[in-house]
Amino acid sequence: MKVPVLLAAGGAAWEAAALEVIDQASTRLVLLKRCLDLPDLLASATAGSASVAVIGAGVVGLDSETVRTLKRDGVSVVVVHDDHDDERASHLGVDHLVPSNDLARLPGVLEGAAPRFLPEITEPPRPAHDGEVIVVWGPTGAPGRTTVAVALAVELAHRGIGTALLDADPYGGAVAQHLGVLDQVSGLLAAARLANAGQLDVERLAASARAVGDHLRVLTGLPRADRWVEVRPYAFDEVLAVATTLEPYVVVDTGFCLEHDGDATSTAAGRNAMTVTTLQRSDHLVVVGAADPVGLTRLVRGLHDIVELVPGRTPRVVVNRMRGSLGWSERDVAATIEGVAPGASVHFLPEDRPAVDRALMAGRSLVESGESPLRKAVADLADALALVRS
Repeated sequence: MKVPVLLAAGGAAWEAAALEVIDQASTRLVLLKRCLDLPDLLASATAGSASVAVIGAGVVGLDSETVRTLKRDGVSVVVVHDDHDDERASHLGVDHLVPSNDLARLPGVLEGAAPRFLPEITEPPRPAHDGEVIVVWGPTGAPGRTTVAVALAVELAHRGIGTALLDADPYGGAVAQHLGVLDQVSGLLAAARLANAGQLDVERLAASARAVGDHLRVLTGLPRADRWVEVRPYAFDEVLAVATTLEPYVVVDTGFCLEHDGDATSTAAGRNAMTVTTLQRSDHLVVVGAADPVGLTRLVRGLHDIVELVPGRTPRVVVNRMRGSLGWSERDVAATIEGVAPGASVHFLPEDRPAVDRALMAGRSLVESGESPLRKAVADLADALALVRS
């Protein structure tokens, strides 16, 4: 049986020689298509007819996400490289590397690649998971996700606990602004690029983050909302995995939207996939909602969605900006939430605009801004989460 092959050389000088050796092995190999570029290759792979793809290491867009997508479609990946491309290509998770000056090996490599392929994706080895992921989520309407995420991360760091704060809001993160961090380069984008190239490790992730004090590292978010397309799903998953080896706790500020933007293998799924991935990988799930009628309605609906997305997970609900002028007691609000998320712990943060304004205007955290009712309530939340390690 012949091995069906796709070829995407990107106009490399070795393409003609590769075509010749494949043609000479026509009793064992069959070239299904010469693809113009990676989108053409990926579209051809979805047909399910190919077993192996031969790709030039210099083809524009070749990264770890591309390799995963091909493997998900049942296609093994063989990369042909020049000497200066071999190190980069070796980190992408491909099945085989063939030097461009030794294409005589190509037929044997292609034959050997196809039988060993398994339809299920074999995940690359991940670093040991040490840190715990604390995800702070809330519905649309600015209920205070970022305020709570930043305050909680700073509170942990203030206690001498190593903490990484990751801004993963694809609709407009504001963690940097909350802490007065002026960054020319997004830490998230820098880390995602390294992950796409198969080069992300603990040291490089630490270099991509900003140190804020002795125990807090901040991975700043997207500089513009439209740049979410640069954070591919696999790359973000890798960033989150490596972050758990960087510090004991990883606090993630997420976006509000839980809808999927199409098939999970597409680039378009990346925007909300950041939020969905963090929720599914969370060790502690904090759901934030505003205390007013609109905010509570959105919170209740959001809790229903969360329960469906991560079944079996009991969120810790934070009702933000609680105030007596609303005419509701904490017991009334807690009873409403209990009806949607039975067993969920409910915490209340007071309306403390002076403390929030003081911190925002100075670009400082609640801890740095001095004692306040809100700071004390966040400290109580950290205690309730049992986050302080012995």
